[in-house]
Amino acid sequence: MSLTTDLFRRMLREEWRLHEHLFGGRRFAAFPVAVAVLSAGGFALLSYTGTDFGAIVAGLHGLLFFFGLQVGTIGLVGRDALRDALGDVTLLVFSARTLPVSWNRLLAVFLWKDLVYYTGFFIAPIGIAAVPTALDAGNAPDRIALLWLTLMGAFALGVTLSLTLAGAATRSRWLVVVPVALVVAAVLWPGIDALAYTPYALYRAPSALAAVRGFAPVAVFGVLGPVLFRPADSGAYRTASERFTTLESWLRDDDGLTTRALLEVSRSSGSVWKVLFSMGVLFAVTALLLKQITAATGLQPAPGVAFGTLLGLGSFTTYSWVTQFDSADEYLRYPVSVATVFAAKRRAYLLLSVPTGLVSLAIAAVWYDPVALVPGLVVLPLLSVYVFGVTAFVAGLSPTELLFDTPRFLAFGAALSVVAMPLLVAALVEPAFGPGATVAAVALAAVAAVVGIALQRRAGPRWERRLRG
Repeated sequence: MSLTTDLFRRMLREEWRLHEHLFGGRRFAAFPVAVAVLSAGGFALLSYTGTDFGAIVAGLHGLLFFFGLQVGTIGLVGRDALRDALGDVTLLVFSARTLPVSWNRLLAVFLWKDLVYYTGFFIAPIGIAAVPTALDAGNAPDRIALLWLTLMGAFALGVTLSLTLAGAATRSRWLVVVPVALVVAAVLWPGIDALAYTPYALYRAPSALAAVRGFAPVAVFGVLGPVLFRPADSGAYRTASERFTTLESWLRDDDGLTTRALLEVSRSSGSVWKVLFSMGVLFAVTALLLKQITAATGLQPAPGVAFGTLLGLGSFTTYSWVTQFDSADEYLRYPVSVATVFAAKRRAYLLLSVPTGLVSLAIAAVWYDPVALVPGLVVLPLLSVYVFGVTAFVAGLSPTELLFDTPRFLAFGAALSVVAMPLLVAALVEPAFGPGATVAAVALAAVAAVVGIALQRRAGPRWERRLRG
């Protein structure tokens, strides 16, 4: 057995054991079942409301592409782990200094492990759940098999693109600006079919040319990511004392917790640019979906509500960055309550996520009527407050790990869906119902923000009891 094959097998085993240790075997093994059940319910509901199966498939490809982008940020986490900045995280992918294997090979094997692991654990249940709806829409089995292939391709495109951008950022931050600008321009520029260069093109119009052209970016990025990526050195890093003092004074942050959270993000790999990148990707996906809805139905959804809703939901990634280096047990050593910690985290989270989302809305004004985007200026911050409250209450200071715990995943998904679905429906029906739909959307976002504040206040005592119990 070759070293590469052995590493691949051991990384798969390591991934399973890590999650089994965190959540318990049965709770974690139930996760694919939960994904399949939720997906089947979503497909049935969309079919019942008359949504065309082709539109469902297009949206599904976009969602898996975005999910892949988030998974691909392992490169940024890897650089921090090599500096021993993540505590007890010692995965095989971070072992280049102790194993006779190059960092690039480890990262390449890890990339393929992620593609296989998440395909079996997350994408396969979605594909299986889509079968009844696909058959009901008149799709033959070979067409369904093609759907599974292109869904895997959409996820792989997101993972490899994200890793390539992270790799480019390790050499020069400005090197990332050019490809991101080109991707956004290709998505939004009239007359350019950006989807032709994605795996979705093969499902849309099967042909040898579509297969080659659609999967070529996956192959290119799959090679470029590990090759470009340059790990950080493992030397010691001093605390930025002057920056801390200046920022603490400017924020009037008496306990320094908000300042600490902001500096942790800015000094980690990718800095605050990763927040802008996450929001930028979601902005591009939203713009693409609006473009496709308009082309398919002839209706122009309310862009302000749509952008505000999806960017607000996307702020969950900012929560993950703000809590990336936290350990709940750590705060038990300090004379602060967990509630105070959450309040400081919310302040840092809003300082990062809301301005970034507003920048995206400002960019959208190039293609959309600025007046139509105004509701997004209200919906975005309100929904961001709600997302923070829900995440803090459900997942505490470990959002990335705990949301793979099946019961908490279901609770989190339900809490977001209760608000997100009506807001997106309001955006879609605005052309038919007029400004009343937008007013209702803003009112719902305001109610959600109040609920988010209440949940965040309850999160502190809840997690403190668990820590001390």
